[in-house]
Amino acid sequence: MSDRRTTRKRRTGPAADGAPAPAAVPGAGPRRFLRAALARVPLPLRGLRPRLLTSFVLVALASSLGTGALAFREARTGVLQQSQDSVINRFRTSIDAVARYIPPAPDQSDLQSAANQVLYANRSSGWRIMATYGGHRAYAPSAGFTEPSPEMLRSVRDRRAAVFQRMNVDGRPRLVVGMPVMYASEEGTEPRLSGLVMYLEVPQTTEEGYVEAMVSGIERATLVALCLAVVLALLAASGVLRPVRALRRATRRMAAGHLDVRLDVTGSDELADLSRSFNETAAELERTVRELRRLEAQGRRFVADVSHELRTPLAAMSAVTDVLDLEGEGETGEALRLISEGTNRLSGLVNDLMEISRFDAGVAELNRDEIDLAESVRRTVASRWWQGEVEMRLPGPGELRARVDPRRLDVVTANLIGNALRHGEPPARLTMAVREEGSGVAWAVIEVSDNGPGISEEAMPHIFERFYKASTSRARSESSGLGLAITAENVRLHGGRIRAANLPGGGAVFTVELPLHPAGTDAGAGGGGVTR
Repeated sequence: MSDRRTTRKRRTGPAADGAPAPAAVPGAGPRRFLRAALARVPLPLRGLRPRLLTSFVLVALASSLGTGALAFREARTGVLQQSQDSVINRFRTSIDAVARYIPPAPDQSDLQSAANQVLYANRSSGWRIMATYGGHRAYAPSAGFTEPSPEMLRSVRDRRAAVFQRMNVDGRPRLVVGMPVMYASEEGTEPRLSGLVMYLEVPQTTEEGYVEAMVSGIERATLVALCLAVVLALLAASGVLRPVRALRRATRRMAAGHLDVRLDVTGSDELADLSRSFNETAAELERTVRELRRLEAQGRRFVADVSHELRTPLAAMSAVTDVLDLEGEGETGEALRLISEGTNRLSGLVNDLMEISRFDAGVAELNRDEIDLAESVRRTVASRWWQGEVEMRLPGPGELRARVDPRRLDVVTANLIGNALRHGEPPARLTMAVREEGSGVAWAVIEVSDNGPGISEEAMPHIFERFYKASTSRARSESSGLGLAITAENVRLHGGRIRAANLPGGGAVFTVELPLHPAGTDAGAGGGGVTR
């Protein structure tokens, strides 16, 4: 063998040379850190600040991890490639130095000598050498060499290039290189395989340390990026939430009735446009409400003035028609009675309108007096000649006393009984009792029921509205549609409650609850105006 040399190694990966992929799992550190970081990220909440914070953190996390993963892959590939190239070049140089002294058909001692020489030239690198030829094998040092895989042995035997394989032995990364020794040939022809193959096993502890250092650096950089993202998210959230909070406070003040509230507009972004739109809306709403209030006040004054002006002539007309009604006979008497009835209805409507106008103006007064409620109800029924048309179940004399406005209680009772007689066959039923609640508050409960068809579901929500009539089949009616509205206002003026319902067997029932004030108290008494 006059001139033996090794061929240049291939720069393709192990898969191209038939060697198995490395057993180590790169990138485990970043993946562990990613899972831990995602586990620490709080779930999005309803607030805008947590959502902005979460979005910034996720974007920063994805960006830093993506950049870190790409940098890690490239750096790791570069480190391993550089180490691999350096090891293979040194291995080739060492083999070239001893190959010329190996006989064409080396025996065991020749193989051992060649392995020892290669190891001696690189004794400080932690190398392990194995030389094979035919059935002979030689090791340097004598033990500890990792057996190459069958695929690698077959690849080295069949190819003319160096083959490498990364392996993990006892948890430590190692690089195994197989390099065939070839005969030199004449110019223009390929070298021939000599059958001698040298194997190298070298630890990659230093390279693994470099990789772990890169992982630690990427983790620290990611942590810094996350901290920076949190700071930026807090600053951005403060800038975004400041006008939003101002808008929330302004809307709450507007809901509370402060229509003159306005926002300070700064900048020209979307939030500034929103603030300007809010100010324009608030200004238009204030103008509209002011105009509505003006029209409402004007309407109340008009009704009060018209009612007041009509009251005196209607009173005179009622007196005259009462006198003429007694003297009239025949067709003239019938006409006078119709005029009298119309005048009385008009007079009642005017009185109701004046009462409603007092409620709207907030000048309705309570003149309380301590009375017997049952006796007051009896006087109301007797004064209207309803004794034979009303069934009453009332407490005994003096058992139920309360401080109320007698006139307004008379209006409440008369309106409810008149409504029951008007919409049902006599007798109407009236009951009165006392009910105590758990808080120690006592209520006087008055119930008035009728024998009519009841209240329809459509009419139930509107039964206490002004000028509302449950029956719209008749254009004319004895009722003005103000009686129940006035009743409800008088009950609320006393601090009570009123409700309407249908009885299971038919008919409607109205329930009034008035608070019973202890003796000696005078809540709302005397000429103080009580508003709704």
